[in-house]
Amino acid sequence: MATSLPSHSLWYSLLLQLLLLLPVLSVAKTPVKFTLGSSLTAIDNSSYLASPSGEFAFGFQQIGSGRFLLAIWFNKIPEKTIIWSANGNNLVQRGSKIRLTSDGEFMLNDPTGKQIWKADPVSPGVSHAAMLDTGNFVLASQDSTLLWESFNHPTDTILPTQILNQGGKLVARISDMSYSSGRFLFTLQDDGNLVLSHRDFRKGSTSTAYWSSQTEGGGFQVIFNQSGHVYLSGRNSSILNGVFSTAASTKDFHQRAILEHDGVFRQYVYPKKAAVSSAGSWPMTWTSLASIATEKICTIINAETGSGACGFNSYCILGDDQRPYCKCPPGYTFLDPHDEKKGCKQNFVPQSCNQESRETNEFDFENMTNVDWPLADYEHFKEVTVDWCRNACLDDCFCAVAIFGDGDCWKKKNPLSNGRYDPSNGRLALIKVGKGNFTWPPNWEGFKKKDRSTLITTGSVLLGSSVFLNLLLLLAAIMFIFYLNDRKSKAVEPRPAMEGANLRSFTYSELEVATDGFKHEIGRGAFATVYKGTLAHDNGDFVAVKRLDRKVVEGEQEFETEASVIGRTNHKNLVQLLGFCNEGQHQLLVYEFMSNGSLSAFLFGKSRPSWYHRIQIILGTARGLLYLHEECSTQIIHCDIKPQNILLDDGFTARISNFGLAKLLKSDQTRTMTGIRGTRGYLAPEWFKTVPITVKVDVYSFGILLLELIFCRKNFELELEDEDQVVLADWAYDCYKEGKLDQILENDKEALNDIETVRKFLMIAFWCIQEDPSKRPTMKTVTQMLEGALEVSVPPDPSSFISSTCFISTPGSNGA
Repeated sequence: MATSLPSHSLWYSLLLQLLLLLPVLSVAKTPVKFTLGSSLTAIDNSSYLASPSGEFAFGFQQIGSGRFLLAIWFNKIPEKTIIWSANGNNLVQRGSKIRLTSDGEFMLNDPTGKQIWKADPVSPGVSHAAMLDTGNFVLASQDSTLLWESFNHPTDTILPTQILNQGGKLVARISDMSYSSGRFLFTLQDDGNLVLSHRDFRKGSTSTAYWSSQTEGGGFQVIFNQSGHVYLSGRNSSILNGVFSTAASTKDFHQRAILEHDGVFRQYVYPKKAAVSSAGSWPMTWTSLASIATEKICTIINAETGSGACGFNSYCILGDDQRPYCKCPPGYTFLDPHDEKKGCKQNFVPQSCNQESRETNEFDFENMTNVDWPLADYEHFKEVTVDWCRNACLDDCFCAVAIFGDGDCWKKKNPLSNGRYDPSNGRLALIKVGKGNFTWPPNWEGFKKKDRSTLITTGSVLLGSSVFLNLLLLLAAIMFIFYLNDRKSKAVEPRPAMEGANLRSFTYSELEVATDGFKHEIGRGAFATVYKGTLAHDNGDFVAVKRLDRKVVEGEQEFETEASVIGRTNHKNLVQLLGFCNEGQHQLLVYEFMSNGSLSAFLFGKSRPSWYHRIQIILGTARGLLYLHEECSTQIIHCDIKPQNILLDDGFTARISNFGLAKLLKSDQTRTMTGIRGTRGYLAPEWFKTVPITVKVDVYSFGILLLELIFCRKNFELELEDEDQVVLADWAYDCYKEGKLDQILENDKEALNDIETVRKFLMIAFWCIQEDPSKRPTMKTVTQMLEGALEVSVPPDPSSFISSTCFISTPGSNGA
């Protein structure tokens, strides 16, 4: 429905009209030209052409490990937010080139010369290309006539001064980490109606719009002006729909409006001063001042031939941040943990439809309220009880879910579609699940009668051959039955490993196969060894399987702790636990695989990581710790923050791992007594005193880690000849106090060019490693200081305690 402009006094309305109709003006600056014959090569993130003021850049951005995106991004924001891309569906390898040929053709070729993308069509007469300060990349003639411009070919974002004409559209990404075209569209249709719709992008079909301006026959252009207003105008320049109204000038704020991968169209602003003075990250510091289709996006999307707002067998729920999230019902797991919108699958064997092998005793129900899959019905019953509804679903092999409310019962079958959580629903969802994590393969009692009959018949023929053979086969049959029953007892009744965590239970044999007999070791610690594996039934994705050493007494405690702790957490800066095995003497944890390994290998390798990547890792680690300390249901002290326990995913996002030494605090606790845990060099002073520890021990460890990330060296390097440089924290403080940071940064040009950020990060680190825990900031304060939301005051001398404890050998130094 149309969004009407607010009704205010006449003078206010006139003022608003004037603001909306401000002309599109641009500061006249000479653009840096990309002349005929010029090219850019995808080597690293430094391959780009900047606009005159440096606010925008055009070039290559590395996505994940090794692939490149030809893009335009905000160049003065640390996160380098991308606002346009050419090859999101087909990333290119290192060595690919974008070139402006002598004939005026602008094309992207891979290292073999194959054309990947081309600016087409382009009028003849192109003499140069340029990146403008508006964020528009253009191809122009000798007299500066624009022959092609990125503004006319938007991807998912529009910028101030950009106009969307009839037929124009924005296409959301498939996910936050992927630039491939997704399922949501923002389109100004040829009939003048502005709509938000979703599609089955694999088939190219578009469903009914889930938001509309209702301006058929009138809408002409979507305009984003320099006063921060996005609106729909008619042919006579009249304002038909005030889409957004932020009143934020482009002089003081970076701005963008984007159709995000969750299907919501949002406008964001970011103060330019903050971009210059801090390392703030866009997702945390941008403010969503306005949005379309947020409140009801989970319930307004209905697709008769598709899955709805989320994938099949999942449901959509609006989070506290007013963003829609996709969740799996009990008994289901995501098809792809990295893309929740792909839907969910059952983590148990579905009920058999063989009349003589219904196995109803192997299934039970999990209850959920206010969750429904409206278009998955195939039977409806009235004036029944909830028990009747439950039993009717249990006796029906096709029934996956039954919905009960006010005496009505609806049976639903897989795949479940249009799933949503709606507080106004009031109905009870009965989810059919396998008992005891009942998983494939089924055992003897699960065999169909036909299969058992075949086995018995075959055995009977063989038994007739001789008495001796009969005896041998009988003995073998008895042993086989005992073997299957033993497997059943282990599979159906696994040892309980944790409470409150919805994780998949694996058998030891499954993980033995997945790891090829535990051949590929990728990490080892005091209590465990980590192996690389592949779960064939999970699209062949790699996993990391952590096997606890049962010979170590502490291993039992570590397994229980790590499984229960990380099983309850959910944050993008924590490694996700996928499942566990707690079978007899075998205790294993199954994690998502981190393709870029540990921060230790990344940071202390032969080549220095970019300053940009280090900033992102610093911010990601801080946010992960903030979540553990203040935002998850149980406050958690990690106790072993160090580079080996920070892993990096495909996009080099920091993911905190290894919770084997973690300590949980009860809701009424702020501190606890415990033995020394952690790794030498990262231990806070209070570990060596008879005092309770608090979350401030993690703050101390983060401070040491922050110093290592700033300078790309370990906190202690005993092989150095200069004794003053052995302890990084001491040397860094001396250089900071004496104003000689260039000495410690050496040839780190990127960091030297951002010396104010370096100085600010150093001050934060010194606050974190104060000997007195009460002087250390909380991780919330640390994160706010890192992002520029809080000023950083001058820290006192951190004390010499660091040097005196660095060589104390402590238990629990593990890297697995």
